[in-house]
Order: sequence, then structure tokens, then C-alpha cells
Amino acid sequence: MEAIQCIRGRRSVRRFTGEKVPHGTIEAIVETARYAPTWKNTQTARYLVIENRETLERIADECTAGSAHNTGIIREVPALVVLSYVEKRSGYERDGSFTTSKGDAWEMFDAGIAAQTFCLAAYEKGVGTCIMGIFDEELVAKAVGLPEGQRVGALIAVGYPEGEPAAPARKEAAELLSFDE
Repeated sequence: MEAIQCIRGRRSVRRFTGEKVPHGTIEAIVETARYAPTWKNTQTARYLVIENRETLERIADECTAGSAHNTGIIREVPALVVLSYVEKRSGYERDGSFTTSKGDAWEMFDAGIAAQTFCLAAYEKGVGTCIMGIFDEELVAKAVGLPEGQRVGALIAVGYPEGEPAAPARKEAAELLSFDE
């Protein structure tokens, strides 16, 4: 699949067939996603795949910060990726200081790049994804036993799409682009 086709074709999938994605396929997705660029090559992204129904129900019931939409997705998804990142590396110098005014914002910036790269790699394999941002980070970390020193960056629903979501409207490039000539 060509990169432009992948970028333009990938959609947020919120309805899944229920068929489990083989571990080998998820491993291949992460094998590609690990090439996502990061601050000074810190490679802080981690991928925890939750397939256990009890854990998924707990996250759906207790961790979605009141988002009925996300609760519904998590209840039906075959797998949920908890994308986390190692704290205090991305954006930090070795002495703990910051080089830029962005401070620790680089942590989430890198997590976002990792999430998108994961989703594009999944799309290429025929696997649907939906990046979810409405959740209680501390409750998710506790529910999944996230190691100390890691923070939750995003939840990504993963499974085979039930149908093909329509492309949402997009702004024209002219609205998004400007030049200082």
C-alpha cells in the first residue's frame, strides 16, 4: 500500500466484527510502529494489548470519564491497546532540564506520533483502529497494572472493521496552508 493511499484511506473504526486479531498481526503492527520518530530517538512508546474481557469491562465501566461513546466501543472491541510512554525522557535533557519551551509536552507529542503510526500500520494490515482520548489516566493505569514510570497517552480500539466508515468532511488545503514569502 502506498503511503498517500494509507493516509487518505484510514478511518477511525468504532464498530468491529468481534474476530480476534492474531498476536502475530499485532506484533507486525508494532514492528512497523516502532519506527515512529521521537524526541532525540528516545523511543518512549509502549503498547499493552488488553484482550481479557474482565479488564475491558472494568475499563469500560470505571475508566472512561463518563464518555458513553467510548464505553460502548470498549465493551465491543476485541482488543484495546493502552499506548503508554516512559516519563521524563521525551523533551528532557540528561540533567532533567528542558531545551525548549514545550517542556514535557514532547511526551504527548511523541505519543501522538506513535499512535498515528500504529494506526496506519494497522490499516495496512486490514485492522481497524480508533484512538480514544477521553479516559481517566490514573484509573486506566491502575486497572491494567501499568509499570511505575509510565503514563497512559491514549487508548486505541483494535479489531477488524464491521463495514467501512465514510470519510468525514475535510477542510481544503488552502484553508490550512499559508506562506510567508
